[in-house]
Amino acid sequence: MTTIHRRHFLQFSTAAVAASAGRILGANDRVNVAITGLGGRGTDHMESYAALPEARIAALVDVNQAARERGAALVKRLTGTEPKTYADLREALADKDIEAVSLATPNHWHALQTIWACRAGKDVYVEKPASHNIHEAACMVQAARKYNRMVQVGTQSRSEPHIRRAMELLHTGTIGQIHLAKGLCFKRRLSIGHKPDGPVPPGLNWDAFLGPAPMRPFNENRYKYNWHWFWDTGNGDIGNQGVHQMDIARWGAGLDTWPTHAVSTGGKFLYEDDQETPNMQFATLGYEKAQIMFEVRGLLTPGEAGIRSGSPHTIGNVFYGSEGFLVLDDAGYRVFKGEKRELVKEENAPREDKANEAHMGNFLAAVRNRKTADLHAGIELAAMSTNLCHLANISYRVGRELSIDSSGAFANDPKATGLQTRNYRTPWTIPDPV
Repeated sequence: MTTIHRRHFLQFSTAAVAASAGRILGANDRVNVAITGLGGRGTDHMESYAALPEARIAALVDVNQAARERGAALVKRLTGTEPKTYADLREALADKDIEAVSLATPNHWHALQTIWACRAGKDVYVEKPASHNIHEAACMVQAARKYNRMVQVGTQSRSEPHIRRAMELLHTGTIGQIHLAKGLCFKRRLSIGHKPDGPVPPGLNWDAFLGPAPMRPFNENRYKYNWHWFWDTGNGDIGNQGVHQMDIARWGAGLDTWPTHAVSTGGKFLYEDDQETPNMQFATLGYEKAQIMFEVRGLLTPGEAGIRSGSPHTIGNVFYGSEGFLVLDDAGYRVFKGEKRELVKEENAPREDKANEAHMGNFLAAVRNRKTADLHAGIELAAMSTNLCHLANISYRVGRELSIDSSGAFANDPKATGLQTRNYRTPWTIPDPV
């Protein structure tokens, strides 16, 4: 990987801002996108952008040479064109032809890469969760505002038509005053086992993969998908699949502030393996007039509330109001009212996986029209939903309930406060100011 020093980066980021500001995209212009992180989720990004006529996959970025080669071959097959390839995102950010970046990197990279891109004058689509910790979420919001960038987070449920219609029903009082929003992440997870440390695979820059995280020997369990289950790089399933349902719970209940308290319990049960994060977790986030209850179950479990996610998973939301309740999943929603719990309204959504394309299309439209308010999951909205997952994890890790003030701070709790951020490994530190 080419080393890019801070002075050089500041020089090319300033130039990139000027170049980016000089081009005004028209309604028919295609947005040149650089996709970063070319694993499983990155493959989804490549396939989705290739299906969108308003996008052009101009570049691919990954710290693994084999991933770059596979990605370039896939884009060539999907679009007939060959993208540029880079080992370091900062090299792509210096490319004046790149207008937006799409980040499918691990969680611990989201904030720093988003800030780099904003400083370089690029708009950003970043995968969920928005950040790896609470401090990073605030820095991402600051960067988006400071550099006037469109920053969309990949909670694509916000662009699903049936979910948007369900939210409208909740917000117009269909089930009365909402007092409880539940999020369910019952996603079956198998043991990751034990893997020994070993040599770094040829073509992989392991140092760059770890980035802000502590240096550790290469281990297969800390690479590819299983990085989700280690605190250095991931946030457990509440910050993986669960952040979608946490976001919907907060959205549907109309909760736009910090909760007053958060408590989470759970643990890692049945398996003896390398995983650090819990495979069973229960969290409550309390507000003045309502609360969010969230549950992660990674082991065998029955369903709940008739949620239809396909066995063995139960993934969805239930909203409880003064006049009834609403059950929501990716297959549709159902509204029940009265003491007899009568089904009064339902919608069955088509079983087609177009949410990514719709959400990325919404992002690209905002890139062209420069209207932040048009983003379905702008960084300000997404940061708060992500922070609820972080609060749950902090409570779980310190083993007690958190008292939270209106700014998101904890009173007289240095251990919990320390988990709002991390110790960053030089040189991959969050810039101050952004």
